[in-house]
Amino acid sequence: MFTKTPAADPAGDTTPTATTAVSPGSVPGGATIPHSEGVSEEEFRAALSRLAAGVVLITAHDPEDGPSGEDVGMTATAFLSVSLDPPLVMVSVRNDSRMDDLLADQPLWAVSVLSEKQRQIAGRFAMKGRISDRLLFEGIPHVRGEAAGAPLIGGALATLECRTEQRMVAGDHTLVIGRVLTSSIPDEDSGPLTYFRGKYRQLG
Repeated sequence: MFTKTPAADPAGDTTPTATTAVSPGSVPGGATIPHSEGVSEEEFRAALSRLAAGVVLITAHDPEDGPSGEDVGMTATAFLSVSLDPPLVMVSVRNDSRMDDLLADQPLWAVSVLSEKQRQIAGRFAMKGRISDRLLFEGIPHVRGEAAGAPLIGGALATLECRTEQRMVAGDHTLVIGRVLTSSIPDEDSGPLTYFRGKYRQLG
């Protein structure tokens, strides 16, 4: 069963409840006008929050931010495998977020599949109105990937380095499909960190 743990709602990224654009209107009193298809934003979010998802940290290096550049990170739950041959994965990022802007120019990025012990990392990179990414990475064990030049988080269940193959705007998010350049499975026997009904949880 799932064990509840308070956590920040992923922001600046994507969650199981926010991967499709939903723009309902409103009427006096704050009532929601359903879509022409008949589903309101609240109904859509409630339904998709029942879909448990794994949690990953997407990272990339911005070489143009300062003398030595800056690492950027984003917590994401809308991440999945796309193809085995060639090896492709996809992540959904919110339009006009810092990660979206960076990946529009930087084709190389990395993925760290977070373990149940890393919910604080997930919450840190999902905070709204957060501090600079440079400070967010402080104190978090990581190495720089050789292929993408992006941080790979220590203690993750798996890490991937990717190169963008295709970008597709889908409502208020952009779907980024990347070819996997390298993969690693560290010696980590923890369970996965999951996101379900608006909270980070662990299996067991």
